[in-house]
Amino acid sequence: MKTFDQNSCRKQQSISVATAIAAFPIILALAMPSAMAAEAPLMEQGIQFGDLAPGRAIVWSRADRPARMMVEYAFNEQFTGSQIIRGSYALESSDYTARQDLTGLPEGKDVFVKVWFEDLTNARSKSEPVTGHFHTIGKRDDIRFVWGGDTAGQGWGINEAFGGMKIYEAMRQVDPQFFIQSGDSVYSDGPIPESKPAENGQIWTNLVTPEVSKVAETLNEFRGRYKYNLLDNNLRRFNAEVPQVWQWDDHEVVNNWSDSKDLSADPRYTEKNVPTLIARATKAFYEYAPLRPHDAEESERVYRKLSYGKLLDVFVIDMRSYRGPNTANLQANENSETAFLGETQLNWLKKELKNSGATWKVISADMPIGLNIGDGTVDNIPNGTPRWEAIANGNGGVAAGRELEIARLLSFIKQEHINNLVWLTADVHYAAAHFYDPAKAQTKNFSPFWEFVAGPLNAGSFGPNSTDGTFGPQVVFSKAPPAGQANLSPYAGLQFFGEVNIDRDSKAMTVDLKDIEGTTVFSKILPAESGKD
Repeated sequence: MKTFDQNSCRKQQSISVATAIAAFPIILALAMPSAMAAEAPLMEQGIQFGDLAPGRAIVWSRADRPARMMVEYAFNEQFTGSQIIRGSYALESSDYTARQDLTGLPEGKDVFVKVWFEDLTNARSKSEPVTGHFHTIGKRDDIRFVWGGDTAGQGWGINEAFGGMKIYEAMRQVDPQFFIQSGDSVYSDGPIPESKPAENGQIWTNLVTPEVSKVAETLNEFRGRYKYNLLDNNLRRFNAEVPQVWQWDDHEVVNNWSDSKDLSADPRYTEKNVPTLIARATKAFYEYAPLRPHDAEESERVYRKLSYGKLLDVFVIDMRSYRGPNTANLQANENSETAFLGETQLNWLKKELKNSGATWKVISADMPIGLNIGDGTVDNIPNGTPRWEAIANGNGGVAAGRELEIARLLSFIKQEHINNLVWLTADVHYAAAHFYDPAKAQTKNFSPFWEFVAGPLNAGSFGPNSTDGTFGPQVVFSKAPPAGQANLSPYAGLQFFGEVNIDRDSKAMTVDLKDIEGTTVFSKILPAESGKD
């Protein structure tokens, strides 16, 4: 039988205390690194580059607490002769996002970038740096870029078992100099469930965060949409190597939003005020988009021109912010309801196109011109008068409604002999090549041109849409789900991006439409016309 020995107990306690005191420095030393790491900022969203232009590019990142962005850049991987810039503060008011414009960059150089954050305590704890690189376009360089839109839509989110958003890796593999994000970069109106049925009896499983489990209404929920996409490894790797040119469309806010949007009958929304949702969505978009702010004149302006030397000018337009309400779109004369680009943006575009000295002029649009894209009915009853979301009005006749504004633009382009103009867009969730032929149009006063459609990048596959004959679009190619099928998951492989190559010597433009594996499904070579007609 074991007896209790008080003296023995005290002795054992003394030994235990002494041992603990002796070991304390070791324990403290082991604990300090993790404690210090917990005090340092984290960069969970990686880095992005944006709005690459001659001599400059935007660097974007996000911390998880109040901090200051620091940027180091050099023209070699060893960062020999590097320069360090004290960037902007990442504060709660911007959801801890920050951006820095790198200026004075030489042409035709690889730029290596290292970004970290220093917290705003006296300790100035530093995050682990995140590195990336990009290439500035030189006078002797060919040009290669990619475009597409529609990410994480219809509940098809990040499926890690599938490999995540694989198409971003396919785009990275072609080594583009920049990427045009053609809109619908997030789907704020589309909840992402843990799983959902896909075609052929398959189940699609998603990463899910609280912010994406419902429609976005609060500012933090809109912000959460962008943070969600940045959970994807493919996208973060792509962002760290390919500068981006962002524009927006409707799903950054709510499906088909315009002045006529009415959410009163949508039970998913407790916030029924569309202007309030637009304000919150706009703030989140500008916090997370790696774009260069315009100026105090219109700080939230999306439309802009980016020049890439004598070979290319890109005109990014905004088909969302200045439009009138969605209507039957059949007005015979222009008025506030028929506005689509709006007069100020339209005049800017005409002026910039006329003054462009680049061989190729690419108009980056968030919606196609000649596809019929509906928005229910005017009277909200089955078989009622169609209401239209885009430019076309479904009647195939002479220009009416929003088509009147586009007719004026196309007429101006012809009158000013502006050649080598190509439209690139997304929105409709399939790949297509359209040739607009005035000889087959109802409104004929324009020069023929091409429009190429790419997407989705990680969303449901739909289409094809019917065409409106006003401007004579000829469907040269389309690839979409089989008839009777819609909203196919990325499992189906019907995810598409576009690739553009411009040869420095011949000045020819080659446009390829590629699938989720990077396989070309359509290719078109466009020779450059020399000078003005």
